[in-house]
Amino acid sequence: MARTPQDVTDAELAVLQVLWEGGPATIRRLTDTLYPRGAQAHYATVQKLLDRLEAKGCVSRERGAGAHTFAAAIDRDELIGRRLSAVAEKLCGGSLAPLLTHLVRARRLTARQRQELRSLIDELDKKPRPRGERR
Repeated sequence: MARTPQDVTDAELAVLQVLWEGGPATIRRLTDTLYPRGAQAHYATVQKLLDRLEAKGCVSRERGAGAHTFAAAIDRDELIGRRLSAVAEKLCGGSLAPLLTHLVRARRLTARQRQELRSLIDELDKKPRPRGERR
């Protein structure tokens, strides 16, 4: 099955996670982080992953006189939203309710997490809905 252009592989996600947690980085720093005892082949692998991520619009490249620096061009929340929407579309006909219900039932939420969820629902209930959308 073909992936949509914004789909990110597990290896690409590992690169993004390093960028999200550590900020912009060179290929060398990313390689050293992802493959602490890595060889030249690992450097080439990271370079290829960055090329793919750049083509997908997930990273940006700063071209300087020395080594190029890469930064995440997509934030973690945006990627989470894309992935959850894709799962909801595939498994639940686009509805998030079955997905959310399963996640909440499958893992015990802390009191704080439950309160955050309640607050979010209350906040969403206060916002006006676009015309034609039902509650």
